[in-house]
Amino acid sequence: MALNDTLSTALSKIMDYEKTGKKQLEISPTSKVIKKVLDIMNENNYAGKYALSKTNQGETLKLELLGKINKCGVIKPRFSVRKDGFEKFEKRFLPAQNFGLLIISTPQGIMAHEEARKKGIGGKLLAFVY
Repeated sequence: MALNDTLSTALSKIMDYEKTGKKQLEISPTSKVIKKVLDIMNENNYAGKYALSKTNQGETLKLELLGKINKCGVIKPRFSVRKDGFEKFEKRFLPAQNFGLLIISTPQGIMAHEEARKKGIGGKLLAFVY
């Protein structure tokens, strides 16, 4: 099975485990992007801590779930967003104002849309979570 989008695979696995009420899952393959997205989800209390472990197939990530995710997923195509254009995408991907996160890739790294708005920078949309 060819895995083209590892972030998409990881987020859909998180959704599956969240729906069934499980508290832990293993994500493999991992990447820096997946780790950064999980860090942002952790900072905003959507997901718990994760631990890395090495296997012969590469790295595996063990993630604690908090049961607080209603929905999460990647945004395809990866839309470009200007520093003043977040509202349009908030309306499209999030259910209500000030509820949920858009995760974006900016020239200053991957961050939540609120942080990017404060810093006054735009970027590419990666994922959403609420």
